[in-house]
Amino acid sequence: MAYVRKNVSRLTRTERRRFIEAMLMVKRRGEYDEFVRLHIAHFVGDGDRGLRAAHMTPSFLPWHRMFLLDLEEALRRFDDSVTVPYWDWTRDRGTNSTPWTDDLLGGNGRPGDRRVMTGPFARGTGNWTIRASVTAGDFLTRDLGRSRSPIGLPTKDDLKQALDDPVYDVEPWNSTVSRGFRNKLEGWGRGPESWRNHNRVHRWVGGAMLGGASVNDPVFWLHHAFVDMQWTRWQQRHRNHRYLPDRPPGRGTVQYRRIVARHERLPPWDVTPDDLEDVSRIYRYA
Repeated sequence: MAYVRKNVSRLTRTERRRFIEAMLMVKRRGEYDEFVRLHIAHFVGDGDRGLRAAHMTPSFLPWHRMFLLDLEEALRRFDDSVTVPYWDWTRDRGTNSTPWTDDLLGGNGRPGDRRVMTGPFARGTGNWTIRASVTAGDFLTRDLGRSRSPIGLPTKDDLKQALDDPVYDVEPWNSTVSRGFRNKLEGWGRGPESWRNHNRVHRWVGGAMLGGASVNDPVFWLHHAFVDMQWTRWQQRHRNHRYLPDRPPGRGTVQYRRIVARHERLPPWDVTPDDLEDVSRIYRYA
């Protein structure tokens, strides 16, 4: 029977507590830092060599869907009532609103070093030491809203522009495309078209959420659950359209062996994007 992922703002007090306890247990066991290392290893950009599976690529959505499922499995081994909630950043938009409360993710970072001082993931609790990162510092940092150069979170209209595009992705299958649902949701671009939706949220949270080690901030999972929800919504809206490309780019093309086609293996797992398009038997969104 499919389990349910809920809006974090609608969790009961008990559900909040159990989610936090499960997250801390995964961290205590050392599993959480492996998730961080995995994401860092797969944070490959357009200008880097090799296969792009997680970012700036059509498989951005199935890769993070599988990543979420692995984290959820780890949480549910500790408490099978727990699922990953989603943060609807089109509704909960303030620096003091959900999920930035002391009983959930804690608040903003302090001025200066942006160290998070409140909530269960503050360094001072002794439960959330940063061990895997690309920068120095062993404490969680945030800069909600970007204090020196303020920005806002994406709006419902921003999300609608992505959801309205009936094509999943287009050539050249990277961060430069201006058409296609995938990149409009992922949020790469140039000039006024840059830092949309998914990417803009990472920049709005700031601190640890910038770059490949963004998994160190637990909000990563709530953010990506909401992004994953948008893929489900897009599928429901455009039932005759599927993941693209359906075949790998040919030898001699720019993206040869650089992206994952629908029926190709999605590293580091033994699954394909095609396997992950329908997860209705595993979970659903409330």
